[in-house]
Amino acid sequence: MAQEKLCIGIVAGEASGDILGASLMEGILQQYPHAEFIGVGGSRMQAQGLTSLFPMETLSVMGFIDVLKQLPTLLRARRNVVNTMLAAKPDVFVGIDAPDFNLPIEKKLKHQGIPTVHYVSPSVWAWRPKRIFAIAKATNMVLGILPFEAEFYAKYQVPFTYVGHPLADQFPENSAKEAAREQLKLANDKRYVGLLPGSRGSEVGLLAEHFIAAAGILQAQDPELNFLVPLVNEQRKKQFLTALNASGLKLNLHIFSGQSHEVIAASDATILASGTVALEAMLIKRPMVVCYRFGWLNYQIAKRFVQVNHFSLPNLLHAGLFNDAKNSTGNTQAPAAQRLVKELLQDEVTGEAIAAAIQPLLAADNTALNERFNELHQLLKQNAGLLSANAVIAVAKGNN
Repeated sequence: MAQEKLCIGIVAGEASGDILGASLMEGILQQYPHAEFIGVGGSRMQAQGLTSLFPMETLSVMGFIDVLKQLPTLLRARRNVVNTMLAAKPDVFVGIDAPDFNLPIEKKLKHQGIPTVHYVSPSVWAWRPKRIFAIAKATNMVLGILPFEAEFYAKYQVPFTYVGHPLADQFPENSAKEAAREQLKLANDKRYVGLLPGSRGSEVGLLAEHFIAAAGILQAQDPELNFLVPLVNEQRKKQFLTALNASGLKLNLHIFSGQSHEVIAASDATILASGTVALEAMLIKRPMVVCYRFGWLNYQIAKRFVQVNHFSLPNLLHAGLFNDAKNSTGNTQAPAAQRLVKELLQDEVTGEAIAAAIQPLLAADNTALNERFNELHQLLKQNAGLLSANAVIAVAKGNN
């Protein structure tokens, strides 16, 4: 097996997909050291041997309106991927998340005889459930990171494998606050709040103003409080500092290039954009307030379709497991039905609301919350790299 060649097409569209793709590639390379990868990915996937056809950031577009604005670029990128894959004829193609970009590619390639895998189930259980039929036509296998999704796919007889999440394999059960502060050269006797407004320009544009306002309120109440801000690149740093200058506030602020994991670990509590960073905070066991804002028109469109009461991964996991427990015991009154972490959506995202939500977390004993976080951590800790690699190899070999 070690000498056999395997060619994998693979496309990720944003940082969270880059994490999943790199873990998958590492798992495949352990079994096929000479495997070749063609497609699109970020720095983590490139470190595993991928030469990206174009920058991954080309696909990092959020919201209906932003997609429409970038549609010509996205369509050119899709044609590039399809033509490259049809010419290379990989043993299998893996589309990682970005369903509106990847599923049409998968459908075309599957029709041409190239097996396809979609990694990270679209939220068909939350909105547009009829997409399950399009998924079935486009894929030979779906890899899921949420355990409760398996039942939904079984209902429609669509092949599905639960693989957990690679971040759950990477993070220790306990992330020491003192060690993270030492690594970031922070004083250990101060209190810190992490501000993580997202990695996309649209996220920072919609959230930074409100995160900064919340920090101003909190600092007025406790002048010794400090704030830690990890920003993914210079563009996001410039964007955040522009919002800070516009606010006129003078904050006890520490800005870092990347290092989001260390910042979360060093913090007493965190204010986050919704997304993978909320999962990271859960795995690091830090209390959080999770915020989600759309542009006005995007929100008017989305709210007509979404059918869930939660949007953050910790709450989705918590609620999904509660439903499993309810189905098996008949108990509909369990406290697990409550939200695990505080969520603020759209107009709820204000400096005042964020500050009010984070204050109790700074003062509380979060032992019970951390115990629940740890239960969910163990659930996601499935050796995702190996499981996803095995599933993709099986599809490539026609064994699924």
